[in-house]
Amino acid sequence: MTTPEPSINDRLFMNRTVDAAIRIGVIAALLAWCFVIARPFLVPIIWGAIIAVAVFHSYQKLQAGLGGRRIMAAVLVTLFMLVLLIVPSVLLGDSLVIGVRNVVDSFQSGSLHIPPPPESVAGWPIIGGRVAQAWTLASENLEEALREASPLLKGFGRWLLGAAAGTGLALLQFVVAIIISGAFLASSGAAGRVTRAVARRLAGERGLEFAGVAEQTVRSVASGILGVALIQALLAGLGFLVAGVPAAGLLTLVCLLLGVIQVGVVIVLIPVVIYLFSTADTVTAVGFLIWAILVAPVDNILKPILLGRGVDVPMLVIFVGAIGGFLNAGIIGLFVGSVVLALGYKLFISWLEQGPAGAATPASGDRPAET
Repeated sequence: MTTPEPSINDRLFMNRTVDAAIRIGVIAALLAWCFVIARPFLVPIIWGAIIAVAVFHSYQKLQAGLGGRRIMAAVLVTLFMLVLLIVPSVLLGDSLVIGVRNVVDSFQSGSLHIPPPPESVAGWPIIGGRVAQAWTLASENLEEALREASPLLKGFGRWLLGAAAGTGLALLQFVVAIIISGAFLASSGAAGRVTRAVARRLAGERGLEFAGVAEQTVRSVASGILGVALIQALLAGLGFLVAGVPAAGLLTLVCLLLGVIQVGVVIVLIPVVIYLFSTADTVTAVGFLIWAILVAPVDNILKPILLGRGVDVPMLVIFVGAIGGFLNAGIIGLFVGSVVLALGYKLFISWLEQGPAGAATPASGDRPAET
């Protein structure tokens, strides 16, 4: 039997190589084109998937209560989440606009008057002298105080406009994400089948396990970080309202943001306590101080309970992934980072268990059989 000539083999190899390169190039171009088209919707789609996973158990209970009507349950869950998002945002925005309008009207009419600082302000450590001096100038000559602070106010105004624009865009994205999550919930059966098929295709027999880890991690981060931050911010906001603290809604929003980024609400509570002891009566100030002492450690108590619950991954891995993801990609990185690190941890443990030759490594308590 004669073998083909090298030139024929070379031509066949080149033809197959060119054919494979063309196919790969067409597929790559198609994927890149799809990415460019879907890019404006990627963040809302990812958020929609995260929200759908986080509320899926509640959706299932509601669906069972409605006699299995999945569309109705998805619509009700979506409307409820939209109300939770839009109503506080509208109330907060309305209160801020009214507050700013009242300040501007009072300043233009000359009725805006700032009371002089209490004598205790000057005794504050480090910043007391400067605060008392600026406060005194504002109470005696507000126009001169604003003129001296104009460079700082201009920078703050630019930052405030940028923050307002970013907040409006983020709010719009969340509205779209909630609607997308409702579509995911309504078609949860098909979405689950696609997810399982992709997981099996990527990771073989362990794909379902990794998909379960990703699902539980998203749910754990949603309750352990966002849920705890929301609870702590609401408790702090309740204290602000009862104590009569100005701009209580804005301070509550700041507490929520600080809780999400894991800074803590103490940064807001301490200045409010100092303000109340300087301006309010003793009963109000002491009562808020006690409330602040109770609210400050709430995250340290609830986070170990909720974060990592139901996930076969150490809580430290999820926490480090969430914080690292947030530092790299913002709030959405809380979920993406924790999921990626949890999956990486599971893959690493799976690799260790396989042993050097692909055989499973015996557990620490197992011993080889004696002959």
